[in-house]
Amino acid sequence: MRNLVELLESNPYPGRGIVVGCDRVYYFIMGRSQNSRNRVFVETDDGIRTEAHDPALLEDPSLIIYHPVRTMGDALVVTNGDQTDTIVEAGDFRAGCMAREFEPDAPNFTPRISAVVNPDGSFELSILKHQENGRCLREFFAYEGADAGVGYFISTYQGDGNPLPTFAGEPVEVSLPEPDEVWAALNPENKVSLYANVAGKVTLYNKNLGD
Repeated sequence: MRNLVELLESNPYPGRGIVVGCDRVYYFIMGRSQNSRNRVFVETDDGIRTEAHDPALLEDPSLIIYHPVRTMGDALVVTNGDQTDTIVEAGDFRAGCMAREFEPDAPNFTPRISAVVNPDGSFELSILKHQENGRCLREFFAYEGADAGVGYFISTYQGDGNPLPTFAGEPVEVSLPEPDEVWAALNPENKVSLYANVAGKVTLYNKNLGD
């Protein structure tokens, strides 16, 4: 098992990441461009959405403005893009993911990462990846639950680079620090926002709002 704080501190740019444990969910976004960094998380009736911190600086909203978190019945859906809406509208995690593919942002072809957390504690993680032949590889990881203090982490990228290297392998088993520790561990230049849901209590962190 890896230490999540050390894992994040050692990686300047994991991109966007999801961590799911028995009593908490974390979702963070990072950015290298002005457009990506010009964002905040705001609460909605059924989750959160991203918004431009300064609307005058917003360039292309297509891949950066979306609902990262929504409820689907008694389940919680967390993703790094507008596939959240696809999943919720389908009412089925796998069906929603199977209808989508990686982002069209060549040369990175950013993978779509998604999670669904069920009321019984079981959860599923997914990553939709670009392959060299242009096809989409859709990977699913289903868990019956997680032990106390243990989470499973998946991110869009392995680290910084050009093009950005896609996350590889299974979700990483990690220790579960407190939300403040996760926020502090993210690279201070690249971090943008963090959603923390601990036992149903939601806390939002936004660099652009001084957090």
